[in-house]
Amino acid sequence: METLRFGFRYFKKNIPVAILAEALSFLGVYAELLMPLLSGILIDFVIQKGEVKEDSGGAFHFLLTGRFGAPHTMQLFAAIAAVFGVLMLLRIVLIYIRDLVQEWIGLKLETELRYMTYGKLMELDSATIAEYNSGELLQILNSDTIMFKELFSHRIPYLGDSVFILVMTLVLIARIDISFLVIPLLLMPFLVRSVIRFKRKARENFKEIRQKSSEMNLTTQENIAAVRIVRSFHNEELEKEKFRNVNTRFLDARMKQIWLSSKFDLTFNTIRQIAYISTIAIGALLVMQGKLTVGYILASSTYVMRFMNNITSVNNHIFNMQQQTIAGLALKHFMEKESKVPEPMEAGQALHCDMPDIELKNVSLEMDGQEILKDINISIPYGKKLGIVGETGSGKSVLLKTLVRICDVTSGQVTISGHDIKEFSLENLRKMYSYVFQDVFLFSNTIESNIAFSRADIDERMVTKAAADAEAAKFIDALPERYKTIVGERGLGISGGQKQRISIARAFLKNAPVFVLDDSTSALDVNTEHVLLKNIHEHFADKTLIITAHRFSSVVDCDEILYMKDGIITERGTFRELMNLGGSFAHVYRVQQEQQADEIHV
Repeated sequence: METLRFGFRYFKKNIPVAILAEALSFLGVYAELLMPLLSGILIDFVIQKGEVKEDSGGAFHFLLTGRFGAPHTMQLFAAIAAVFGVLMLLRIVLIYIRDLVQEWIGLKLETELRYMTYGKLMELDSATIAEYNSGELLQILNSDTIMFKELFSHRIPYLGDSVFILVMTLVLIARIDISFLVIPLLLMPFLVRSVIRFKRKARENFKEIRQKSSEMNLTTQENIAAVRIVRSFHNEELEKEKFRNVNTRFLDARMKQIWLSSKFDLTFNTIRQIAYISTIAIGALLVMQGKLTVGYILASSTYVMRFMNNITSVNNHIFNMQQQTIAGLALKHFMEKESKVPEPMEAGQALHCDMPDIELKNVSLEMDGQEILKDINISIPYGKKLGIVGETGSGKSVLLKTLVRICDVTSGQVTISGHDIKEFSLENLRKMYSYVFQDVFLFSNTIESNIAFSRADIDERMVTKAAADAEAAKFIDALPERYKTIVGERGLGISGGQKQRISIARAFLKNAPVFVLDDSTSALDVNTEHVLLKNIHEHFADKTLIITAHRFSSVVDCDEILYMKDGIITERGTFRELMNLGGSFAHVYRVQQEQQADEIHV
C-alpha cells in the first residue's frame, strides 16, 4: 500500500480522466457480456423454433415480441444480427477510446516520473549518489519509471475490468439459473489459495530479476566506459566471461519465474476445464428436465468460462503488479533519499557575494568513520592566491569540496564574508566558484558547447578568448572543425592535457570570483602549465585562486602555500618561507626539480 500511496501523489491529477476511461471500459465490457445472450436467442428462436415466454431473452426480450419477426424467420435473424453488430461496434469504439486515454495518461505519468527522478539525482549530494552503482541508477531512472507507470495506466484499470467482469458474469449466471453458481463458488477457495501463493513467490522472484538486471546494466556500463583499458590489457575474453556469468544469472532468475508461471497456468487451466465440463453437465441435466433451453446452456457455459478466465486474468494482473510494485518501491526509496548537503532555510536563499572573503575555522571532516580533515584553519581574503600541496590522500581535494558543499564539514565552520556557507543557497554558493575538478569530464558535444557550459548564450568571441587564456586555442584551431568538433564519450579522442585545457577554459568563461583548480594541470607539460598559470595571474589578477597540485612548481607564485599530510596542515607560508624552513615541502620540491632537470638532460 505504501507504494501505491507514493505513486498516487503523481497520478492523482489524472484521476478525472482515468475515471472517464474506466467508465467507457465498463460500458464496452458490458456490451461484450451481453453478446452470449444474443447467441442463446439465435439458437433457441432462429435455428430452433422455441416457445416464447415472458422471461425469454432476458434483456433482449423486446426482440421476441413479434415486432422484429416471428421465431424461426430471417427477419428475426436480421434483427438479432443488427443488435449483435451494434454491441460489437459499441465495444470496439469504447475500448479504442479507453486505450487511447490510458496511453495518454501513461505517457504523462512516465514523463513526470522520469523528470522527478532525474531532478532528485541532480539534487542529491555525491556521497548519497555513491550509495547506488550506475547500473542501479539507470534501472531507477529508466526501467523503473516505465514499469511503475504501467501499474497505474494499465494494470490497475485492467484489474478493475476483470473484477467488474467477475461481478457481472455472476449476476448474469444467476439470472439464467442459480444452479450454475455452484461451480464457481466451489472452485473459488482453490483459486484464491493459488493466487495468494503465486503472489508471494512472484514478488520474491521479481526482486531477484530486478537485482540481476541491475548487475547486467552495471557490467555493460563499466565495459563501455573502460573499453580502452580492456583492450590495452587484452582482457576481452575475461570481460566476455564476466558478462556471460551475469547474463546467465539473469537468465536463471527469469527461467525461475517462467517455471512458476507455467506451474500456476497448469493449475488454473485444470480448474477452468473442470468448471467448463461441470457447467455442461449441469446444463444438460436442466435441459433434460425441461428447465432450460439449449441456447441458455451455451450462454451459461460461456459466462462460467468467462468467469474462470477472468480469475486467471486477475492472477496475471496480480503477477505483473508484483514486478511493478517492486519498481515503485525502488523509486519511492530513491525519491525519499535526503541529501547530506541540505539547502538552507528560505531566509538565506538571497545571500550572494561578488567579492567573497573565505575563512575556514577549526574545520574537521569525518567520512565513513575516518577523519579526513583535522582542525583546519585558513583565511582566504578576496584576491588571495592559495596553493595546497601534499601527498596523495592528504585531504587536498576533500578540503576544496567543503568550500562548495559537495560534502559538509563535521565540525567547525566555513564562512564567506562572515556568513556560514550553509546560509547560502547551493545555487548562489556555487555561482561564486569556477571549479576545475581533478577528474575531467567533457560532454558528448562540441568543444564550443563544453567551454560555454555555464553560459550557453555567450558570444563566440568570448569562447575563443577563454580557450586562448587556457592555452587551448592552438590545438583547437588545428582540428578540422575547430570549435564545432564533437568531443566526449562518442566524439574525437583527445589527450588528457587537451581535456584539462578545455575544462580550464570552461572555468575561465564562467569568470566567477573564485577559481579552484584541483590538480587540473597534472597532464600538462611544465612549459604549458607555466604559461597557463601566468595567464591566470595576468588576466584574473583580482580573482581569488585556490590551486592544489602534486607538481610543487605549480604553486611557487602563490601568496601562501599549505602542505598537508593525513588531513592536517603541517607547514604553511610563502614559497621562500617554506624553503627556508627546510621541511617536507622543501625536500619534495628539490627532489622534483632534480627529476625535472634529469628529464631535460636526457
